[in-house]
Amino acid sequence: MADRQTGVSAREQPPDVGELTPPDRTLMGPGPSDVHPRVLRAMSTPLVGHLDPSFVEIMDEVQELLRYTFRTDNRWTIPVSGTGSAAMESAIGNLVEPGDTALVPTNGYFGGRMASMAERAGGDVVTVDAPWGEPLDPVDVERAFDEHQPDVFGFVHAETSTGVLQPDVPELTGIAHDHDAYVIADSVTSLGGVEFRVDEWDIDAAYSGPQKCLSCPPGASPLTLSDRAMDKVLDRETDPRSWYLDLSLLEGYWGDDRSYHHTAPITNVYALREALRLVAEEGIEERWDRHRRVAEDLKTGVRELGLEMNAPDAYWLPSLNAVRVPEGVDDSAVIDHLLAEYDLEIASGLGDLAGDVWRIGCMGHSARPKNVEYLLAALEDALATQGFEG
Repeated sequence: MADRQTGVSAREQPPDVGELTPPDRTLMGPGPSDVHPRVLRAMSTPLVGHLDPSFVEIMDEVQELLRYTFRTDNRWTIPVSGTGSAAMESAIGNLVEPGDTALVPTNGYFGGRMASMAERAGGDVVTVDAPWGEPLDPVDVERAFDEHQPDVFGFVHAETSTGVLQPDVPELTGIAHDHDAYVIADSVTSLGGVEFRVDEWDIDAAYSGPQKCLSCPPGASPLTLSDRAMDKVLDRETDPRSWYLDLSLLEGYWGDDRSYHHTAPITNVYALREALRLVAEEGIEERWDRHRRVAEDLKTGVRELGLEMNAPDAYWLPSLNAVRVPEGVDDSAVIDHLLAEYDLEIASGLGDLAGDVWRIGCMGHSARPKNVEYLLAALEDALATQGFEG
């Protein structure tokens, strides 16, 4: 539409957009987490081509660092070009073939996303049930396998919607492999923050997101597959429905040949490399210990405010703390108060827990004592404005 006074189309006038000045938040929600200054500096370094010999060397380094962080020797360990959901869809969309039976959990929001992706891949989805806020029981998993004989079993190691850490992982994978099924693990909120061992726990495929415990901007997302899983991918009778996420094609770019498939997000790969270097410098087991130690202080402080955790201590998830919203308190008002008065981000519940919990992250560079102290003081003030006395 032309401007009534000048007769000039609005599209012919350059938009008046000022300099980028996002607020300086303290990120204590379910992700992203605070990014380490070294990672931000890595993103400001010069671009090279995605097949430049120097970038190929960087690709090799990222793969080695990912193997260390995943605790695996898997050759097929790469960063998928996209967010964590792209790595998730790559794992599920390649391992689930049309007609396969996929067993997925119902105990959180991201089990539901697994189901949706498996259905879109042409799989027949069946479920193993557990209440939101509880882990899967191996007895129920065994029963579901006996009933449905699934080809693929997916589970969420660290359920971001409920604050629950799945115990008994080797027992679950053992059940699956006794039934000749493939295991896909969601490690989006656990990789680099809580104990997670791909090889020792006999996991066939695992995916994650970089913006949680790795404290890296989203854009290049970790994925690892065992030789057994990759053999299934390469022996498929039909192509995966996504060309972009077809691992048999991505293998040509991230494998030995380094042939063109797509233009990788070079700056994001730089960032992931530096984030993973920080993991290696700290030591993966020391990093797990730090997350637990700092999150224990958070949990203690939350209880001293008169609040309750959603998950019992037996399967509490240190990297994502789901805190029950007390009766009479408006969860959204508390979130808004923290953001407006303290530049501090936490998040509300998802799915069945919407309005019932706050989700407080303690991940990566955000998992520091000073952040926990700041959060607890700010939360106490926000609760006081609601008239809550713990």
